[in-house]
Amino acid sequence: MSRSSELLKLRYLKNIKENPELFVGIELEYPVTNLEGDATDVEVIKRLFRYLVSALNLAVEKVDDFGNPIQLVDPVSQDAILFEVSYTTIEFAFGKAETIQEVEERFSIYMEAIQKKLAESNHAIVGCGIHPNWDKNENCPVAYPRYQMLMDYLNLSRNVTKSNLHQFPEYGAFICGSQVQLDVSKSNYLRVINAFTQIEAVKAYLFANSEFLGADWNTKISRDIFWEESMHGIYPENVGVNVRLFKDEDDFFDYLDHSAIFTAERDGQTYYFYPIQARDYLVTPEIQAFDLNGDVVPIYPQEKDFETHRSYQYQDLTTRGTVEFRSVCTQPLDRTFASAAFHLGLLVNLDKLEAYLATAPFFESFGHDYKFLRRQFSKKKLTDEEETTIIGFSKDLLLLAEEGLEMRNKQEMTFLQPLKEELSL
Repeated sequence: MSRSSELLKLRYLKNIKENPELFVGIELEYPVTNLEGDATDVEVIKRLFRYLVSALNLAVEKVDDFGNPIQLVDPVSQDAILFEVSYTTIEFAFGKAETIQEVEERFSIYMEAIQKKLAESNHAIVGCGIHPNWDKNENCPVAYPRYQMLMDYLNLSRNVTKSNLHQFPEYGAFICGSQVQLDVSKSNYLRVINAFTQIEAVKAYLFANSEFLGADWNTKISRDIFWEESMHGIYPENVGVNVRLFKDEDDFFDYLDHSAIFTAERDGQTYYFYPIQARDYLVTPEIQAFDLNGDVVPIYPQEKDFETHRSYQYQDLTTRGTVEFRSVCTQPLDRTFASAAFHLGLLVNLDKLEAYLATAPFFESFGHDYKFLRRQFSKKKLTDEEETTIIGFSKDLLLLAEEGLEMRNKQEMTFLQPLKEELSL
């Protein structure tokens, strides 16, 4: 096994337990819009963060280069409220919880305070996967090294010739997602990743909420194109749906070894560079990196650079002993927790999910190219056959998810109600 694979194994397996307790970790990103249809006033949002410190008894965890609070934390629950890349997007990153209801309860408290305060300036949080006024906003990164680096890195796409990269490198400032993290064990994490890779078509169908009017893309999930046809997607293994199912742990880490490294820190400074696959990183003699002023600085690969490795697969093994499911658009506010409930129920019912997928009629009709299937079933218009088949597949999975939640016996089935109504179950 290569040294790069060993380092990735070390990073991603060290916190996986043998028999973990199952907790729920939820992250929700939202656009803040100006209700008059103009650009979002970022001063309104900065004032909001200062107000929340006293209104909700939150501690300031991070500030930007100008001293504005950009990440607030609740000392008890460990919930964080922060800016996600730009000042027009607010993220709620909830501390781990035993049930979805706990998260919902705290979310309601935060939202009530936030929406009330924003309303004074005619602004509001909205449940969309794309900022409705993306084309009017400045789409600048938060004045903080990590976010500036990310936006500068994505901007490198302007210099990549002969590529199919899209023309919106600033997309990080206006796309929003709904993520859930669930605890996995050494014995089931690969099973979880493989099973959920196979159901991306259903997730595309049920949770699409990021149609983009700035380009002629035949999809209701523009987030996929933004990710996959940007600097993050230069190596297909780095982002999106896994291109294959994994035979074993070595196979998985071989795949991860093809993901990208594009940033490193030296003496407290953040640098970025054109992506290098993990497997080639340590044998690269010298890297022409950029600092945050855009100046070229030569740096030399070090093993410690793997400590900040991040890939962006839709079933993402994290360093916290969880799998993060990251392919869902931010949902309308009346179905905020439907996606978390869907994932949680299926994870609990993993044995039955795997048995069902092994003979699912859907794959007989449409094959097993999971990346293609997700793109296919997020199209704006489906054929009658596609519609009928995907509805059948979705209903079967929804029932399995509901059964899983019933097994948990924590009354979380109500969160699936909007999906059941949509599918007339």
